[in-house]
Amino acid sequence: MAKRDYYEVLGVNKDATEGDIKSAFRKLARKYHPDVNKDDPQAEEKFKELNEAYSVLSDPKTRSEYDQFGHAGAAGQGFGGFDFGGFDFGGFGGGFGDIFDTIFGSEGFGGRRGSGRQGPLRGSDMRYNLTISFEEAAFGTTKEIEIARHEVCDECGGSGALKGTQPETCSKCSGAGEISYSQNTAFGRFVNVRACDRCGGEGTTISKPCTKCNGRKKIRKIKKISLNIPAGIDNGQAITLRGEGEAGERGGPSGDLYVYVTVKPHALFVREGYDIHCEVPITFVQAALGDNIEVPTLGGRVKYKIPEGTQTGTVFRLKNQGVQRLRSSSRGDLFIKVNIDVPKRLREKQKQLLRQFEDETKGKEYYEQKKSFVEKMKDVFGV
Repeated sequence: MAKRDYYEVLGVNKDATEGDIKSAFRKLARKYHPDVNKDDPQAEEKFKELNEAYSVLSDPKTRSEYDQFGHAGAAGQGFGGFDFGGFDFGGFGGGFGDIFDTIFGSEGFGGRRGSGRQGPLRGSDMRYNLTISFEEAAFGTTKEIEIARHEVCDECGGSGALKGTQPETCSKCSGAGEISYSQNTAFGRFVNVRACDRCGGEGTTISKPCTKCNGRKKIRKIKKISLNIPAGIDNGQAITLRGEGEAGERGGPSGDLYVYVTVKPHALFVREGYDIHCEVPITFVQAALGDNIEVPTLGGRVKYKIPEGTQTGTVFRLKNQGVQRLRSSSRGDLFIKVNIDVPKRLREKQKQLLRQFEDETKGKEYYEQKKSFVEKMKDVFGV
């Protein structure tokens, strides 16, 4: 079967540039790669044909010979002669994968299209851990923090060059930031593109570095930041400060700073969301007769009336005495749990009074919980 025209194989015109040829090959190579078309028996042959066309047209010398002599090639020797024997079309390892690494770069099949001169790059994000008190979290506060970060050098403006000078165009890559390498393989000759090792893909070099940053373009500084902590913030939450992270590269934006908050435990309160809980001990007499007891709140101590006959473990709710909600003026509630504190080390006279009280109430319905419990025991044991 007669060979197809190489320009036709790649789908380009005869006046196509090297870039056009390269772009067309990339597109078609992905389309006809055998690993992508495992069910197509013709994929391997199409890929061979594609590689043969590219190996000829990507080289100015062989392209000129092809334009002049056609498939006969220079001196009638012809092009082609590709031996695909021994290559594994079922996977990338040791076969087409190695070739695709050469064609498309280290990211392999489906990866990026070469390195090229690097553009602006965003700076890295940073983290800062801040510990605050329970009250500061509840009411909000302002803290001054210090972070060590890299900033654009104010002496050279981030160019890295000595003040009054400018970076120079890289002599190795001519400012492109990348270099093309030719490689002969069993598939033919391929052109591989890599970042320039002299300028690191920048496209420029510095002959006279800045005396302040030594050509690094950034300097390390201690930055003081006034941080507004909103009322209602909770343990483990973070505050984001946009643009307060590490400086970017090549004019890119700075990263962000994330301040993670740790709230110290309180001696009296336990927080659950925006509500707070507190346990208050009371005496037997206060529980039996009722009383105005003193309870703690975030705003200070207040009086709260408990009714007579209050049982241990009873919980009272004080509305709007909890933590202020984030971005709101409303607040959670305060829950007070009372526990009867049984006295110890009583004097004999006090014991006698209690015994008299016990005798006075024995057999009468003063103790509802005890009466209910006794009745349940009778149901269980039948006595």
